[in-house]
Amino acid sequence: MDYLKVSKATDLQGTDKRWYRFLEMLPGLLSWGTIVALLILSYAQPVGTAIFIILFDIYWLFLVVFLGIHLLVSYRLMKKQLAVDWKSKALAQNGWKDLYHVVIIPTYTESLTVMRSTLEGVLASDYPRDRFIVVVAMEERAGEAGVERAKIIETEYKEKFGRFLITVHPDGIEGELKGKGANQAWAAKELKRLIIDPEKIDYDKILVSVFDADTVAYPDYFYCLTYYFLTVEHPYRSSFQPIPVYHNNLWQAPFFARVAAFSNTFWQMMQQLRPEKLATYSSHSMTWRALVDIGFWSTNMVSEDSRIFWHCFCYYKGDYRVEPMYFPVSMDICMDKGVWRTGGNLYRQQRRWGWGVENIPYLLFNTGKQWPTLPGSAKKRYLNHIFVQLYGFHSWATNALITSILGWLPLLLGGDRFNATVLSSNLPGVTKFFMTLAMVGMILSAVISVLILPTGKKPAWWKYIVMLVQWIFLPVVIILFGAIPGLEAQTRLMFGKYMGFWVTPKHRESEEQI
Repeated sequence: MDYLKVSKATDLQGTDKRWYRFLEMLPGLLSWGTIVALLILSYAQPVGTAIFIILFDIYWLFLVVFLGIHLLVSYRLMKKQLAVDWKSKALAQNGWKDLYHVVIIPTYTESLTVMRSTLEGVLASDYPRDRFIVVVAMEERAGEAGVERAKIIETEYKEKFGRFLITVHPDGIEGELKGKGANQAWAAKELKRLIIDPEKIDYDKILVSVFDADTVAYPDYFYCLTYYFLTVEHPYRSSFQPIPVYHNNLWQAPFFARVAAFSNTFWQMMQQLRPEKLATYSSHSMTWRALVDIGFWSTNMVSEDSRIFWHCFCYYKGDYRVEPMYFPVSMDICMDKGVWRTGGNLYRQQRRWGWGVENIPYLLFNTGKQWPTLPGSAKKRYLNHIFVQLYGFHSWATNALITSILGWLPLLLGGDRFNATVLSSNLPGVTKFFMTLAMVGMILSAVISVLILPTGKKPAWWKYIVMLVQWIFLPVVIILFGAIPGLEAQTRLMFGKYMGFWVTPKHRESEEQI
């Protein structure tokens, strides 16, 4: 069996199935084990637990400072990248004229307004249009409305690119999950069959950018990507990751959705400084050669944007990496009609992102299968990624809960003996002190959120005030739209309640709904 195609335990049999099932349970067991242990120990060993809480608060403070420094550095690098003349840098490299840029845009129910903005973003680049191959990947299950949108888009854009293709992913293919990965894989295979192979286009001269339907590329994106591809040390063993900024509907979205979106941007910015920890996320670019080698995207996955990296990483025995571009692409903040619907959809979006935890059993399982054949350097890379993934998802589900809620349990459960101690009387003050110091991270986030606002038409002055003040809700947002949906995703995986793909609504005010 090709273990690199495994999506869940039920794909396997016998010992492999039982082992994979345990690995699926592991992240949830670690997170819930931490929570339950703190509950029990707050009652049984309140003194020791209180000391742990204080040490954790100190760790949290240092982590905030550490990540804050990374955020500042990444912000400066992004500003520098935006000021670079990428066209001149790219055109100075040998081989740029030979490259084709494939842009795959999977879509389901997105409106014409959303789809047009994405295509116009590609057109805004003055990269030679005859080197673009644009694929709009539709879904058959979108029905007649989808067919109508496809006809309109094809009429408006077919002649504006070197090659333009509309694909329609059939509904109900056995073994497929109804989701973006299956749609992208179908689109890529159709592109190969209808254009790339008949025209004998060199596989090694094709770069593929997979954009969410709401992704708007900055004008220099494709020149920047071209330069990176032609200058990095291992271009065919690399994916290229821009920074997602959520500016498309910035001033239309509720404040809590903005805070959640900016928080994700900042996390991606900080991760760019640690490429050894990076995996692909959302909209990104890679080589056609790598896609063909692995057989394109998995068709049975929710988290296809990150799984494509892990698939390549394992296929090439650790010889695969993500190159950070420090260059932004603009996307939509999760928003629906009305605040309550937006809140519900934001929670579901974060839960789906939290379902990226399904990559942990995949990585652990394939590491075990490949371990005897891996060279020493690859083993180190595998172990590093395993640690980063386990730590990252555990922190996602538990850190905010520990600092805001669980840290008070010794006072609530410790009983009279603990409450009579000096440590008991000092615990609230110590915790408050460190959490107050940690607010520097919130202040920094507020400032940078204003600094990276899109240029152009300036909003009313009071909106800048709102942009700053909204960050006081960060602790609540982190819990409601971070820790809890992340913990739910891990709990679902722990009990084998596998999630399907959920499409984030792309709603903008005054848009054409077709």
